[in-house]
Amino acid sequence: MYDLIIVGGGPAGLTAAIYAIRKRLNVLLVSKDLGGKTNYRLALPWIEDYQIIRGLEIVNKFRSELEYLDFARHMEAVEKVSQQGDHFVVTTKGGANLEARAVIIATGARQVRMDVPGEKEFTMKGLCYSALSYAPLCIDKEVVVIGDGDLGLRSAGELATVAKHVHLICKDENMLNQPLGKKLAASANVTILKNCQVVEVKGDEYARSIVVKDAGGKLVEIKADAMFVEQALTPVSQMVEGLAKLDEHKRIIVDCACRTNVPGLFAAGDVTNGYAEQVLIAVGEGAKAALSAYEYLLPTL
Repeated sequence: MYDLIIVGGGPAGLTAAIYAIRKRLNVLLVSKDLGGKTNYRLALPWIEDYQIIRGLEIVNKFRSELEYLDFARHMEAVEKVSQQGDHFVVTTKGGANLEARAVIIATGARQVRMDVPGEKEFTMKGLCYSALSYAPLCIDKEVVVIGDGDLGLRSAGELATVAKHVHLICKDENMLNQPLGKKLAASANVTILKNCQVVEVKGDEYARSIVVKDAGGKLVEIKADAMFVEQALTPVSQMVEGLAKLDEHKRIIVDCACRTNVPGLFAAGDVTNGYAEQVLIAVGEGAKAALSAYEYLLPTL
């Protein structure tokens, strides 16, 4: 029986694990890999590495420390988290049942991809999935945003404040009825391609253009310095469905101390309904979740 099991090896999970270890908890981190989103870095031809605030150094330090402590990690995906009496059972893909008095879910969220030729080849080579992280690097550049809904609008809106021109490719026109959508439609440096679908990403060392098909079947190629796919985020929360309370987007609902509606079950990072999908925010939330779990466990230690 562990004091604490942490599910997920990204920025939030790694930070939570190190904090828990330093609180001398009997802790186990369960994840199929370590590093999460920090394993991916956007490369752009005009950008040097020092210009980007990544939080990568912090995460790598925690990862190196955990890799050394092999007794504190179990490298396998988790299928389900269930509650049995006063403790939890974490069931892995391989069928292991790991027990703990408290659990932190830090499994992150997956980007919804376009699934078109060239996307995989140019991912993080001029094409990425976080305008929130990289918009400041696109001053006076030609950029493309692919996405409907709040995520696409927010990304296009932020890029429009710095980029030379923003091409917003969307399938659904309804989002343009929002205040931000109306502002973008009236902006001189924004072109909105309605009812269009991306069919291919082209490039050399980096992504250089994107091919879209309009409602009439006509193909149009748009050249760009950077491309942002902002279709949606899918939280990896299925292992606690039916246990923890989720919002309409399947994100785990937490309070300001990363507590779920189930005592002893905590969550941190992009899998929650917290604000902004950023590495440094996930790091902070991971630390907060570990401290909350420690406080919960303290009477039994």
